[in-house]
Amino acid sequence: MDKKLELLGLKPVNQGGFDGEWFASGAVQKVISPINGKEIASVVNCTKQESGRIITKCHAAFDEWRTVPAPKRAEVVRSLGDELRAHKDELAYLVTVEMGKTLHEGLGEVQEMIDICDFAMGLSRQLSGPGVQSERRLHRIFEQWHPLGVVAAITAFNFPTAVWSWNAALALACGDSVLWKPSYKTPLCGIACTMMAARALAKHGYDPAICSLLIGKGSEVGDLITTDPRVALVSYTGSVSGGRRVGKLVQERFGKHILELGGNNALIVSDQGDLGMALRAVFFGALGTAGQRCTTTRRAIISEKIYEQFKEKLIESYRGVKIGDPRQEDTFMGPLVDAGAVDTMMQAIEEIKQQGGAVAYGGTKLDLEGGCYVTPCIVEATPAMPIVKEETFAPVLYLMKYSTLKEAIAIQNDVPQGLSSSIVSNNILETELFLSTHGSDCGIANVNTSTNGAEIGGAFGGEKETGGGRESGTDAWKGYMRRQTVTINYSGAFELAQGIELEHLL
Repeated sequence: MDKKLELLGLKPVNQGGFDGEWFASGAVQKVISPINGKEIASVVNCTKQESGRIITKCHAAFDEWRTVPAPKRAEVVRSLGDELRAHKDELAYLVTVEMGKTLHEGLGEVQEMIDICDFAMGLSRQLSGPGVQSERRLHRIFEQWHPLGVVAAITAFNFPTAVWSWNAALALACGDSVLWKPSYKTPLCGIACTMMAARALAKHGYDPAICSLLIGKGSEVGDLITTDPRVALVSYTGSVSGGRRVGKLVQERFGKHILELGGNNALIVSDQGDLGMALRAVFFGALGTAGQRCTTTRRAIISEKIYEQFKEKLIESYRGVKIGDPRQEDTFMGPLVDAGAVDTMMQAIEEIKQQGGAVAYGGTKLDLEGGCYVTPCIVEATPAMPIVKEETFAPVLYLMKYSTLKEAIAIQNDVPQGLSSSIVSNNILETELFLSTHGSDCGIANVNTSTNGAEIGGAFGGEKETGGGRESGTDAWKGYMRRQTVTINYSGAFELAQGIELEHLL
């Protein structure tokens, strides 16, 4: 067992269920690192019966937690942030060895967790509703917000810790208990973070089941979560097909859901922009996390006036990319998450060729240390190619030309997904059009930066097949609470609104 992982409390064999106690008796899963194909540890998965027990305990813990004043709940969130600060290096290392992103990105992910804890602490004293002027004399109307219930976070492998924290920090501050089903590909991150949450809760004398954990295959335990009426909110991050199923099952019982699904993000490179800025934005946008972010730049829509120049500079930059062990300081791109992801990328490249796309650079498997490595791929494409409208979760970047900005925006918007978008331009007329109602149809629209790298202060999420959900930022906390309108009559007389008179009928 790696000594750094032992500092997180991980063992060679770990139980995948937590409801205040650790237990599990299902199938044993070997966790394999994409870096070198070696086993990190193993996890015992939860059975369906054990999953039901975890939901029951998490729901019971909510009854206690919702009565705790929000600023007191925030003290637990602060302690969780302190746990993350104390174990930042070790947790970032775990993210790297289990998922494959570089140490730099792993450290950034844990920092994002710390930031959202700080953010949620501040929000704990601002969970307020507005007062409303009543049309009736001596009446008061106001809105208030109450804790919602069990919040289930079903998270994806590409941000194996941060997405949980986005949901957990806000949910805890709002008075909800949290049930986490991490990705089957990154269960150790789920165990390590849950241990930290349990310590934070125990430090203040609260039931650790407030932050419960359920590890198992989605096909075996996922429906138990989405169909259980005791789960008030399901926050799902994953594929569009998975989101459709989750949304349908939750809606059938009139539950609430947050769906963070596919992204097919475009960056418009204007001839009115800084070419160096655009190059950096596309480079990191396309290659960060080896192209396995939902906000990854998948399409670069380039002014025909600078297309060839930009393409050559981008290819030159790609040639200099250091690919390899993400634990090394100078590695820019690590492996894909597993062999299946590599196969999916290779199949996509074959489809690209069949549809008339031309591979300008890369797109090959690499035999490095027994891991899941590839060379990033640049493709010259047209908007008419069907595969351009799909999200291939790998470092495949499509280059396209445009002649007018309106044409570029139309190309950008002509996909089923609507998560993130960007334009690099110093022309205010162009940037304002891009941000206008005639511009980007995405939930995130950036100017002179990449499509990825979102901060926790802004609401995160998108439109169309991206699901429409929002996490973090501004008023996202409202999604974790139930809204109530209150009318108080202190006039001493009964009066109806809209001028309705009943006195003559009584």
